[in-house]
Amino acid sequence: MKHLKLPLFLAAVLAPLLILVLSGANWNYPMKGMTLSLIAGIVGAIGALGVLLAFGAAPKPVGAYVPVIMTIIFCGAPVLNAIISLYLTPPAGGLLSISPWFWLGMVMAVVGGGLVTKFKPGGPPPKKPAAAPATVPQKVV
Repeated sequence: MKHLKLPLFLAAVLAPLLILVLSGANWNYPMKGMTLSLIAGIVGAIGALGVLLAFGAAPKPVGAYVPVIMTIIFCGAPVLNAIISLYLTPPAGGLLSISPWFWLGMVMAVVGGGLVTKFKPGGPPPKKPAAAPATVPQKVV
């Protein structure tokens, strides 16, 4: 992992910065936006730490729990984000003005996440203990 630090830094920090500079971005950002972005970044980092701790605390084999943890992240987070966004900035026509396809997508994400969690593939079968070597009875003379 040590050898990935520089490429990750280049891809995550310097590349977007270069794109902003080359596109002539306006650097006068509102304080509220910068504050919310900072808070979101901190919460995201805490979430990433939580994922690492979940993998570290998962019973062995860890691979059996990856679908559950990833389902919580990739199904739960978007659904939670949509619910919070609807609460904070409700649509002008109310919740009934939202397309039924959106609600179908929400239901499918929740049901799909539940199905993946309930029917996750099992880990490898436990190893059988090694058979004791066969011994030949010896005659005592």
